[in-house]
Amino acid sequence: MLASSPSPEAGKRLRAARLRARLSTRQVERLSHEIAKKENNRDCCISHGWLTQVENGVFRPGNIYKLYTLGRIYKLKPDEILSFIGLGLRDVDGGYMSLNLPRTYLVGPVHEEPGQTVLAPLGLRGTSRLEQTDLFSRMFDKWGEIPVGLLQQIDLRNSVLGYIGLEDRTMYPWVRPGSLVQIDSRQKAIKTGGWKHESERPIYFVELRKSCVCSWCDLDGSQLFLIPSSQSGQQIRRVRYPMDAEIVGRVTAIIMRMAERLGA
Repeated sequence: MLASSPSPEAGKRLRAARLRARLSTRQVERLSHEIAKKENNRDCCISHGWLTQVENGVFRPGNIYKLYTLGRIYKLKPDEILSFIGLGLRDVDGGYMSLNLPRTYLVGPVHEEPGQTVLAPLGLRGTSRLEQTDLFSRMFDKWGEIPVGLLQQIDLRNSVLGYIGLEDRTMYPWVRPGSLVQIDSRQKAIKTGGWKHESERPIYFVELRKSCVCSWCDLDGSQLFLIPSSQSGQQIRRVRYPMDAEIVGRVTAIIMRMAERLGA
């Protein structure tokens, strides 16, 4: 349970949510008793006095059952009600990727709530080809709502997405053709050392005049070297920088298929 410390901001936001719902504290109290009865849990009960103290910032609510009840009454999603007290499901950058747990374990399937959707591309732009590497945002001319899946683990607030073309084996097997890569556009400076193995070497997404490439990079004055993996069978490319190349950012996450699905 969270510490019962003063929290004026949480109180203001909860009061605003109650007023938007056009409810008095007495009405919230009555509705909470109905929820408690339905759930067979007295902890869901909210008293007029308790709610008044919370809204006045006397303390921060830490009872998960009461927060659940308020969320239901005010029609707030779990991440919204948690954000009122300084927490939030969306505040964790990268989802599961950010946990840094010491042991390998099975996370399980990505569960979707009924009706939960995400804005995603549906129609490929006429001039785009899946064989070529490109920035995800430029490949599609039609966007729409689709069910939330693996994309919800990507930090879309601070990143852009890149698509690795089906004919692009520059970073194979580290980044396979057809992969999606998350690019942190804040990390554009080329790192020149400090890794013990090539698997730790930073990978960058680079936009050229007529194409894009995902590769290791070295910078020597105005010459940018695009370095493929040793297993790709490709040669190092040299381009003028910044005249003919722009470093979009560093690849920070990869979504790729390791094997074909059965029945695909």
